[in-house]
Amino acid sequence: MSPGGGSGAVREPSLHQLRLFLVLAQELHFGRAAARVYVTQPAFSQQIRSLEQRLGVVLVERGGRDVRLTAVGQALAEEARAVVDAMARLREAADRHASAARGLLRIGSLGAEAAMPYAQAILAHLRSRHPDLEIEVRNLTFVDMFSTLLSRAVDAAFLRGPLPGGIQSLRLASETRVVCLSPDDPLADRDVLTLDHLADRLVVDMPPEVPRSWWNHLTVNPRPDGTRVRFGPVVRDTEAMVLAVTQGRAITFLPSAARRLYPRPGITYVDCPELGLSTAELAWLPDKRDEPAVSALREAARRTV
Repeated sequence: MSPGGGSGAVREPSLHQLRLFLVLAQELHFGRAAARVYVTQPAFSQQIRSLEQRLGVVLVERGGRDVRLTAVGQALAEEARAVVDAMARLREAADRHASAARGLLRIGSLGAEAAMPYAQAILAHLRSRHPDLEIEVRNLTFVDMFSTLLSRAVDAAFLRGPLPGGIQSLRLASETRVVCLSPDDPLADRDVLTLDHLADRLVVDMPPEVPRSWWNHLTVNPRPDGTRVRFGPVVRDTEAMVLAVTQGRAITFLPSAARRLYPRPGITYVDCPELGLSTAELAWLPDKRDEPAVSALREAARRTV
């Protein structure tokens, strides 16, 4: 007769008992199994007997402290492992949902930064892990890219370095930069340009609200020989910048991704290694880093980039 004495006596086993049974199935010795889970051997044995009674089957053949699984015990060990693993996954999912960020997360994006592959991967990961979090992406211009973040109008932003003081960031990617020229420019048919080639060209300029150090860095002003860049028309966003180039009013410099993001009949992109790299940054204010939504965004960035 089975230990349960009939189907009416069968009760659901506890998860704790299933875990003990799996330890016993590995050790095949009551003493070692009990020591692994820090309980006494009699208490361990009692739990296994209770499990058998609840299931209504004999799981082990006893011969002192050494044991051998019965055929039923071998079959149920696999099922017990599946139950324990499923419960672990359930707990993990519950923990994720318990800690999921909610509410509204406002993310700024300088131009097309939010369309870049790394930004798309971050946002996709964030949405999958935090389905109750509403994500709003706001387009930023050169004029308001830093002030919007510093004024807390957005919680975080996809920007291009170098960033001013008081802002924390995670570097997402680095890429080479290119010269943007009108196709009518005599330099447009070259494969590679140097800064010397560009010495007499006007470069688009930024409004006074844009930190001068940021634009000087990106335009390499002054040049390595000490000469100053000649600035031309003032632009407030990337579209206006590209338009100034297509009209032949000035040249500018952009990350190499501009070839894909801003294809225009009236613009040519030429490599210029001396311009150095452009860095994409996910930026936030120090006192916002541990807010649930910003923390979730930072974690998504760390996991995907």
